[in-house]
Amino acid sequence: MTFLDMLRHAERQNRSLLCVGLDPDPAKFPDRFKGDASRIYDFCAAIVEATADTAIAFKPQIAYFAAHRAEEQLERLMAHMRAVAPQVPVILDAKRGDIGSTAEQYAIEAFERYGADAVTLSPFMGFDSVQPYLKHHGKGAFLLCRTSNPGGDDLQNQHLAFTEGTPRVYEHIARLAQGPWNLNGQLGLVVGATYPDEIERVREIAPTLPLLIPGVGAQGGDAVATVRAGWRQKDGQTTGPIIVNSSRAILYASGGDDFAEAARREALRTRDLLEAAKG
Repeated sequence: MTFLDMLRHAERQNRSLLCVGLDPDPAKFPDRFKGDASRIYDFCAAIVEATADTAIAFKPQIAYFAAHRAEEQLERLMAHMRAVAPQVPVILDAKRGDIGSTAEQYAIEAFERYGADAVTLSPFMGFDSVQPYLKHHGKGAFLLCRTSNPGGDDLQNQHLAFTEGTPRVYEHIARLAQGPWNLNGQLGLVVGATYPDEIERVREIAPTLPLLIPGVGAQGGDAVATVRAGWRQKDGQTTGPIIVNSSRAILYASGGDDFAEAARREALRTRDLLEAAKG
């Protein structure tokens, strides 16, 4: 199945729009292995097992593994997710952005070394920094568009004065992703839950692209406003899929031995909140 096929299947099977972000910080681990980077796999595997039937996707953030020399643990975790939750696609949050042969190597890293179903990318070096990923059949690529951090305004919210209608940078990215860059229907966009008005604007420009939406939970994004701004359906079928990410609120729902059970409770609570917002 392609990434989009997996996404649609997981949404139906798990009745979910929730993406469980895997950002393992050993300093925040439960007491029994707090501060121990060698237990990153154990911690994340327990979270995956507890939330596998609640999620539309998993999203490991590669920096949290690489910073602790835990790339081999990430490889093990990717294999574990395929084994225990084969119906749930995995988005490798890498935010790569380079050109030519370097981009080709990053694509091999994401899709062949780690076996990800999709990857996050920075589009600011242009289409030739995105194209190598599109050569991997059936894989997905999410372009940073309107991110959840305040500093996103520095570039993304600026006007392109030389373009007709003076769109903002994020609007231009959305148009490219919906149109000429989306050669094989593999592209999606990253838009932050902290900006629901911009989510709605991106959805107007890109009515069918999947939107990866971080910022719900610890970052303060409104789950209900997010769904209403971004999710679309027609005749009972999702036409504009959204993947609403929550990381810290789920991962660190408890600092005790019940951390996995607490993560499941928080994941179910968030999933149900997102589902209710669909109306």
